[in-house]
Amino acid sequence: MDNQILLLISYMLTFCISLMFVALGGMFSERSGVINIGLEGIMVVGGFFGLLTLSGLSNTGTPGFIIVILTILAAIIGGMIYSLLLAVVCVQFKADQTLVGTALNLIATAVTLTATKKMSGGAATTINYDSSLFIYHPGGNPNFSINLFLFIGIIVLIISAFVLYKLRFGLRLRSCGENPSAADSVGINVKKYRYAGVLISGALGGLGALAYIIPTTSTWNASTGVAGFGFLALAIMIFGQWKPLRIGIISVFFSFFLSLSYVYFGIFSALGITVSAENGVTSELFRIIPFLVSLIVLIFSSKKSRAPKAEGIPYDKSSR
Repeated sequence: MDNQILLLISYMLTFCISLMFVALGGMFSERSGVINIGLEGIMVVGGFFGLLTLSGLSNTGTPGFIIVILTILAAIIGGMIYSLLLAVVCVQFKADQTLVGTALNLIATAVTLTATKKMSGGAATTINYDSSLFIYHPGGNPNFSINLFLFIGIIVLIISAFVLYKLRFGLRLRSCGENPSAADSVGINVKKYRYAGVLISGALGGLGALAYIIPTTSTWNASTGVAGFGFLALAIMIFGQWKPLRIGIISVFFSFFLSLSYVYFGIFSALGITVSAENGVTSELFRIIPFLVSLIVLIFSSKKSRAPKAEGIPYDKSSR
């Protein structure tokens, strides 16, 4: 039973940090006034570049810490470049942000799947890599692991709260999402801050993809992407009212049910409870709970939701 609890905690830490990264990224984008429902696609592309780098550097004799740094940078840069499409089309050309975000999600899977097949000569849709550089097992216990992203996530959460509420950059970013006309009237470049918000979401989206993929598997299948984590992160962001600390807390809540889908059989067995597919208890049952909960929560909390007032509204300087 103790080993199952340790395994549950290990999964929770992994999923919590990944969801938090992506939800914080969406928060920065929407605080600037740009709706970013393309987080799923950004995760896929950012994760693809990161894993490609990790796979390519394996067995090259490159020092481990260099591989870790380059892998993280590749995911961040990949996510930022892909998110730039959203920024250019929506901020510069004032396109519908919801439609563009949907397009980014659809294109990402197609592009990464095609690229993966091309690199393998059409034989495979997977990327293999060594994840041991990112994972540590305290006391050598195989049922409990701590990964590098846990420490990065704590730092990112603290920095996000500090930047958003204590720095001039955060104040100006929030003003662009609340009242861009007023921000523009005092000399704030609304476009620049909206670009910044979207690019930050791209960076954290790519990082979140690595935080989910690397600790959970050593082979990534491009056809499965990131299993809907981008969409779940959106729900966490809304449920957290676009506030960093709330997002962190709610990420823990949602990650519990996701983690339970991996260890439920062992926990129930240790408690003397027999579960099987015949009585309707499967891993899929637990995996849908976070998404079901997010729908229920959004239904009942939508009227009290305090989204940035100008999010989703393209800013036209001439209308000021």
